[in-house]
Amino acid sequence: MSQSCNCNAAPKLIFSCSGAADVGEIADRCARQLTREGVGKMYCLAGIGGGIPAILDNTESARAILAIDGCPSACASMTLKKAGFSGFARVQLAEIGLTKGSSPASAENIERVAAEARKFLQTI
Repeated sequence: MSQSCNCNAAPKLIFSCSGAADVGEIADRCARQLTREGVGKMYCLAGIGGGIPAILDNTESARAILAIDGCPSACASMTLKKAGFSGFARVQLAEIGLTKGSSPASAENIERVAAEARKFLQTI
């Protein structure tokens, strides 16, 4: 019996800010929306920070990784970097005009972020 590579089986993982600010809520809700759409899979950023072996292993085997950072502190990206991950894509909300403290978690703002994230996730 021959085996073939099912390279598309590896997930596209999404790690989002889920901070207390409005932009954290937008990032979190965007990741959840993209997961519901099947574009990628929201995954546990706390598990990365906590060094949970199974979460680190699953992330290592991901086809692609996307970080969605709510504010310029870039907690999602920094957590991934501290865990040794590099080469991941990133959406930073301030770079697309959403400012901490003045960007409500409206459907319009969530979709604005999702549109940026889809540009990366749908090309993988």
